[in-house]
Amino acid sequence: MKLPVVLRRAAQAEFDEAADWYEQQHASLGRDFVAKVQATFERICQHPGQFPVVFEGIRQAIVDRFPYSVLFQAEPKRIVVLAVFHHRRDPSVWKRRVR
Repeated sequence: MKLPVVLRRAAQAEFDEAADWYEQQHASLGRDFVAKVQATFERICQHPGQFPVVFEGIRQAIVDRFPYSVLFQAEPKRIVVLAVFHHRRDPSVWKRRVR
């Protein structure tokens, strides 16, 4: 069963900012980033349980080609994305969103 993906406001802002940054670095790189993150969302919504739990019920899916992860919580009727997070950022930032 494919579940809908809902991004929290902070996750959407991270996603948008990263896409803009990549697009400024090289033409079409931002679109490539968006496509890879969306492909990650697709993998998550089809099989959320395949991804490891990394903190208090939050699962992590690594984005192909880019140093980002999607951190999410699987609920019965939807997937809630807490963060689209760069691997070099301090994880305590997204962990504060869990509470």
